[in-house]
Amino acid sequence: MNLSFFDQFMSPHLLGIPLILISLLFPALLLPSPRNRWITNRISALQSWFIYTITKQLMTPLNKKGHKWALILSSLMIFLLSINLLGLLPYTFTPTTQLSMNLALAFPLWLATLLTGLRNQPSASLGHLLPEGTPTPLIPALIMIETTSLLIRPLALGVRLTANLTAGHLLIQLISTATAVLFSIMPAVSILTACVLLLLTILEVAVAMIQAYVFVLLLSLYLQENI
Repeated sequence: MNLSFFDQFMSPHLLGIPLILISLLFPALLLPSPRNRWITNRISALQSWFIYTITKQLMTPLNKKGHKWALILSSLMIFLLSINLLGLLPYTFTPTTQLSMNLALAFPLWLATLLTGLRNQPSASLGHLLPEGTPTPLIPALIMIETTSLLIRPLALGVRLTANLTAGHLLIQLISTATAVLFSIMPAVSILTACVLLLLTILEVAVAMIQAYVFVLLLSLYLQENI
Protein backbone atom coordinates (compact mmCIF):
# COMPACT_ATOMS: atom_id res chain seq x y z
CA MET A 1 0.00 0.00 0.00
CA ASN A 2 2.79 2.41 0.84
CA LEU A 3 4.46 1.83 -2.51
CA SER A 4 1.23 2.43 -4.42
CA PHE A 5 0.98 5.94 -2.98
CA PHE A 6 4.23 6.86 -4.70
CA ASP A 7 3.35 5.27 -8.02
CA GLN A 8 1.74 8.55 -9.09
CA PHE A 9 5.18 10.20 -9.12
CA MET A 10 6.63 7.71 -11.59
CA SER A 11 6.99 8.95 -15.14
CA PRO A 12 4.31 7.22 -17.28
CA HIS A 13 5.38 5.05 -20.21
CA LEU A 14 3.56 3.80 -23.29
CA LEU A 15 5.19 0.90 -25.13
CA GLY A 16 8.43 1.73 -23.35
CA ILE A 17 8.32 5.39 -24.47
CA PRO A 18 8.32 8.00 -21.64
CA LEU A 19 5.34 10.35 -21.85
CA ILE A 20 6.87 13.11 -19.75
CA LEU A 21 7.57 15.17 -22.89
CA ILE A 22 3.86 15.15 -23.72
CA SER A 23 3.14 16.31 -20.17
CA LEU A 24 5.58 19.18 -20.64
CA LEU A 25 4.26 20.24 -24.04
CA PHE A 26 0.54 19.83 -23.35
CA PRO A 27 0.09 23.20 -21.51
CA ALA A 28 1.22 25.02 -24.65
CA LEU A 29 -1.73 23.53 -26.54
CA LEU A 30 -4.15 25.28 -24.17
CA LEU A 31 -2.91 28.76 -25.10
CA PRO A 32 -4.85 30.53 -27.87
CA SER A 33 -3.04 30.59 -31.21
CA PRO A 34 -1.89 34.04 -32.40
CA ARG A 35 -4.05 35.88 -34.91
CA ASN A 36 -3.58 38.93 -37.14
CA ARG A 37 -5.39 41.19 -34.67
CA TRP A 38 -4.09 42.07 -31.21
CA ILE A 39 -7.19 40.91 -29.35
CA THR A 40 -9.64 38.60 -31.07
CA ASN A 41 -11.90 37.44 -28.25
CA ARG A 42 -12.36 37.47 -24.50
CA ILE A 43 -9.95 34.57 -23.97
CA SER A 44 -7.17 36.47 -25.71
CA ALA A 45 -7.97 39.58 -23.69
CA LEU A 46 -7.90 37.57 -20.46
CA GLN A 47 -4.64 35.92 -21.47
CA SER A 48 -3.05 39.29 -22.28
CA TRP A 49 -4.16 40.74 -18.95
CA PHE A 50 -2.86 37.70 -17.07
CA ILE A 51 0.55 37.81 -18.76
CA TYR A 52 0.78 41.56 -18.18
CA THR A 53 -0.01 41.14 -14.48
CA ILE A 54 2.57 38.37 -14.06
CA THR A 55 5.25 40.34 -15.88
CA LYS A 56 4.53 43.46 -13.84
CA GLN A 57 4.81 41.57 -10.55
CA LEU A 58 8.05 39.87 -11.55
CA MET A 59 9.70 43.01 -12.88
CA THR A 60 8.83 45.17 -9.84
CA PRO A 61 11.96 44.25 -7.79
CA LEU A 62 14.25 44.58 -10.85
CA ASN A 63 15.85 47.66 -12.33
CA LYS A 64 15.83 48.43 -16.05
CA LYS A 65 18.79 46.16 -16.77
CA GLY A 66 16.84 43.20 -15.44
CA HIS A 67 13.87 43.87 -17.73
CA LYS A 68 15.73 41.99 -20.48
CA TRP A 69 14.79 38.84 -18.57
CA ALA A 70 11.06 39.60 -18.72
CA LEU A 71 10.32 37.07 -21.49
CA ILE A 72 12.28 34.25 -19.82
CA LEU A 73 10.82 34.78 -16.34
CA SER A 74 7.25 35.29 -17.54
CA SER A 75 7.40 32.21 -19.78
CA LEU A 76 8.81 30.14 -16.90
CA MET A 77 6.06 31.38 -14.59
CA ILE A 78 3.28 30.45 -17.03
CA PHE A 79 4.96 27.10 -17.74
CA LEU A 80 5.22 26.13 -14.07
CA LEU A 81 1.76 27.44 -13.27
CA SER A 82 0.15 25.44 -16.08
CA ILE A 83 1.94 22.21 -15.18
CA ASN A 84 1.19 22.53 -11.46
CA LEU A 85 -2.52 23.18 -12.01
CA LEU A 86 -2.97 20.50 -14.69
CA GLY A 87 -1.26 18.02 -12.37
CA LEU A 88 -4.15 18.35 -9.91
CA LEU A 89 -6.59 16.83 -12.40
CA PRO A 90 -7.41 13.12 -11.98
CA TYR A 91 -5.31 10.59 -13.89
CA THR A 92 -2.64 13.13 -14.77
CA PHE A 93 1.09 13.31 -14.16
CA THR A 94 2.86 16.31 -12.64
CA PRO A 95 6.41 16.70 -14.02
CA THR A 96 7.29 19.27 -11.34
CA THR A 97 7.14 16.55 -8.67
CA GLN A 98 10.38 15.24 -10.17
CA LEU A 99 13.44 16.70 -8.44
CA SER A 100 15.59 16.12 -11.53
CA MET A 101 13.36 18.34 -13.66
CA ASN A 102 13.17 21.12 -11.09
CA LEU A 103 16.95 21.12 -10.70
CA ALA A 104 17.28 21.18 -14.48
CA LEU A 105 15.22 24.38 -14.47
CA ALA A 106 16.80 25.97 -11.40
CA PHE A 107 20.50 25.33 -11.94
CA PRO A 108 20.99 26.85 -15.45
CA LEU A 109 18.95 29.96 -14.60
CA TRP A 110 20.74 30.44 -11.28
CA LEU A 111 24.09 29.99 -13.02
CA ALA A 112 23.07 32.53 -15.68
CA THR A 113 22.29 35.14 -13.00
CA LEU A 114 25.62 34.42 -11.29
CA LEU A 115 27.61 34.70 -14.50
CA THR A 116 25.77 37.90 -15.38
CA GLY A 117 26.91 39.44 -12.12
CA LEU A 118 30.50 38.24 -12.52
CA ARG A 119 30.63 39.69 -16.01
CA ASN A 120 28.99 43.06 -15.36
CA GLN A 121 30.14 43.84 -11.80
CA PRO A 122 32.67 41.27 -10.54
CA SER A 123 33.71 43.31 -7.50
CA ALA A 124 30.16 43.77 -6.23
CA SER A 125 29.25 40.13 -6.88
CA LEU A 126 32.27 38.82 -5.00
CA GLY A 127 31.64 41.42 -2.28
CA HIS A 128 28.47 39.56 -1.29
CA LEU A 129 30.66 36.78 0.05
CA LEU A 130 32.12 39.06 2.74
CA PRO A 131 29.80 41.48 4.59
CA GLU A 132 31.22 44.90 5.35
CA GLY A 133 32.71 45.36 8.81
CA THR A 134 33.47 41.69 9.40
CA PRO A 135 36.14 41.08 12.09
CA THR A 136 39.40 39.77 10.63
CA PRO A 137 39.39 36.40 12.48
CA LEU A 138 35.90 35.61 11.10
CA ILE A 139 36.69 36.39 7.47
CA PRO A 140 37.63 32.81 6.36
CA ALA A 141 34.63 31.26 8.12
CA LEU A 142 32.17 33.82 6.70
CA ILE A 143 33.52 33.39 3.18
CA MET A 144 32.98 29.63 3.43
CA ILE A 145 29.47 30.09 4.86
CA GLU A 146 28.42 32.63 2.23
CA THR A 147 29.89 30.49 -0.57
CA THR A 148 27.98 27.46 0.68
CA SER A 149 24.73 29.43 0.92
CA LEU A 150 25.29 30.70 -2.61
CA LEU A 151 25.92 27.24 -4.05
CA ILE A 152 22.87 25.62 -2.44
CA ARG A 153 20.44 28.16 -3.91
CA PRO A 154 19.51 26.05 -6.97
CA LEU A 155 19.16 22.98 -4.76
CA ALA A 156 16.85 24.90 -2.42
CA LEU A 157 14.74 26.07 -5.37
CA GLY A 158 14.30 22.55 -6.73
CA VAL A 159 13.72 20.87 -3.37
CA ARG A 160 11.18 23.51 -2.26
CA LEU A 161 9.03 23.07 -5.37
CA THR A 162 9.31 19.28 -5.33
CA ALA A 163 8.58 18.87 -1.62
CA ASN A 164 5.52 21.13 -1.55
CA LEU A 165 3.87 19.55 -4.58
CA THR A 166 4.74 15.99 -3.52
CA ALA A 167 3.35 16.51 -0.02
CA GLY A 168 0.13 17.94 -1.40
CA HIS A 169 -0.40 15.08 -3.85
CA LEU A 170 0.25 12.52 -1.12
CA LEU A 171 -2.25 14.15 1.23
CA ILE A 172 -4.91 14.26 -1.47
CA GLN A 173 -4.39 10.57 -2.28
CA LEU A 174 -4.40 9.54 1.38
CA ILE A 175 -7.61 11.41 2.18
CA SER A 176 -9.35 10.30 -1.02
CA THR A 177 -8.44 6.69 -0.25
CA ALA A 178 -9.82 7.06 3.28
CA THR A 179 -13.02 8.58 1.87
CA ALA A 180 -13.56 5.62 -0.48
CA VAL A 181 -12.78 3.03 2.19
CA LEU A 182 -14.99 4.61 4.86
CA PHE A 183 -17.99 5.14 2.58
CA SER A 184 -19.32 1.60 3.06
CA ILE A 185 -18.37 1.40 6.74
CA MET A 186 -19.11 4.85 8.19
CA PRO A 187 -20.93 7.06 5.66
CA ALA A 188 -21.09 10.06 7.99
CA VAL A 189 -17.33 10.02 8.55
CA SER A 190 -16.80 9.51 4.84
CA ILE A 191 -18.84 12.63 4.02
CA LEU A 192 -16.84 14.61 6.57
CA THR A 193 -13.62 13.32 5.04
CA ALA A 194 -14.87 14.30 1.59
CA CYS A 195 -15.42 17.86 2.84
CA VAL A 196 -11.85 17.90 4.15
CA LEU A 197 -10.69 16.61 0.76
CA LEU A 198 -12.51 19.45 -1.00
CA LEU A 199 -10.89 22.04 1.25
CA LEU A 200 -7.49 20.41 0.76
CA THR A 201 -7.93 20.48 -3.02
CA ILE A 202 -8.65 24.21 -2.89
CA LEU A 203 -5.56 24.64 -0.74
CA GLU A 204 -3.46 22.67 -3.20
CA VAL A 205 -4.63 24.88 -6.06
CA ALA A 206 -3.37 27.87 -4.09
CA VAL A 207 -0.11 26.06 -3.25
CA ALA A 208 0.45 25.19 -6.93
CA MET A 209 0.07 28.85 -7.89
CA ILE A 210 2.15 30.18 -5.00
CA GLN A 211 5.03 27.74 -5.52
CA ALA A 212 5.29 28.64 -9.21
CA TYR A 213 5.36 32.32 -8.27
CA VAL A 214 7.92 31.82 -5.47
CA PHE A 215 10.23 29.82 -7.77
CA VAL A 216 10.36 32.59 -10.37
CA LEU A 217 10.36 35.41 -7.80
CA LEU A 218 13.45 34.02 -6.08
CA LEU A 219 15.19 33.78 -9.44
CA SER A 220 14.36 37.42 -10.08
CA LEU A 221 15.75 38.39 -6.67
CA TYR A 222 18.95 36.46 -7.40
CA LEU A 223 19.14 38.35 -10.68
CA GLN A 224 18.66 41.69 -8.92
CA GLU A 225 21.64 40.95 -6.66
CA ASN A 226 23.88 40.56 -9.71
CA ILE A 227 22.80 43.51 -11.82
